[in-house]
Amino acid sequence: MIARLSDATVEPLWSNVNLELASGEMVAILGPNGSGKSTLLNCLAGIRRPERGRAEIQGRLGYIPQQRMFPRDLPMRARDLVSLSLGHGVLTGRRGRRADVDKLLESVGAGHLADRRVGTLSGGQQQLVRQAQAMANDPEILLADEPFLSLDVSHQRETVERFARSGAAVLMVTHSIDPVIDVVDRILYIGPRGHVLGSVDEVLRSSVLSELYGSAVDVVTVRGKTVIV
Repeated sequence: MIARLSDATVEPLWSNVNLELASGEMVAILGPNGSGKSTLLNCLAGIRRPERGRAEIQGRLGYIPQQRMFPRDLPMRARDLVSLSLGHGVLTGRRGRRADVDKLLESVGAGHLADRRVGTLSGGQQQLVRQAQAMANDPEILLADEPFLSLDVSHQRETVERFARSGAAVLMVTHSIDPVIDVVDRILYIGPRGHVLGSVDEVLRSSVLSELYGSAVDVVTVRGKTVIV
């Protein structure tokens, strides 16, 4: 076990969530807007405490927050941001070595962005820089809030492969299961009337989601994409 939620509750969003994550496991969090998906990640990241129950992390943490565009006039380059994530010294060594920073940016396909001011980057390019930041300390658990937002299909696929190769336990919030449906181990679906945890086949069923929503819900495949209506 590398991360655990034990009877975790944040009213009125969700209550009595129990989840254990093992190394190398990938779990997706799904649910409608306002259901508390980001709040759950924040509890595990230590940004917020659950009102009841416990949230525990054992191991190095990497965190990709919900996307907010950097201010256009922010006087920092992509290299500067990643360097800060690598720095661990108190008086010296606060910034990572340039070679290490550049290697991280290259590893996420953003090496060519190193000297660009982050505020001038597109949404997808900023997401890649955030990935480099999250990977800076070789995380054992990776919390990712909408990591596919602003990325095209090709970069979504590369992101999934990167997460899988990292060996970290991955807990991600996503509005679309399609980028990870073939590799995700479990889904935590948070609905208006509770939550359910299980495999893709166990959770993405019309009967299960209808119970969570309290009304008829259909899970259908349209042109190869999973759609909940």
